[in-house]
Amino acid sequence: MSDTTTKPRVKARSKVERPRLHKVILLNDNFTPREFVVKVLKVEFHLSEDQAYRVMITAHRRGACVVAVFPKDVAETKATRATDAGKAQGYPLRFETEPEE
Repeated sequence: MSDTTTKPRVKARSKVERPRLHKVILLNDNFTPREFVVKVLKVEFHLSEDQAYRVMITAHRRGACVVAVFPKDVAETKATRATDAGKAQGYPLRFETEPEE
């Protein structure tokens, strides 16, 4: 018999940290038409007509409303595109992002 011992190989598993999520927030303004806000929410965030209307009304009544939560890069891209859609039409429509707690 041989004097060698064998040990099973243990694979080191690295823990992959989940990306931090960020909220996209619609800020209310008194100039952008409601219909336009609903249209942007439907196109950029793929909300239904009813969901988009509820988000818009909540932002109107409370001053702001969380639209959706995404990884940071997706949230920033969507917020920028939605804000730019308003600017292109001359509206002060604004979306911001912030880390989810």
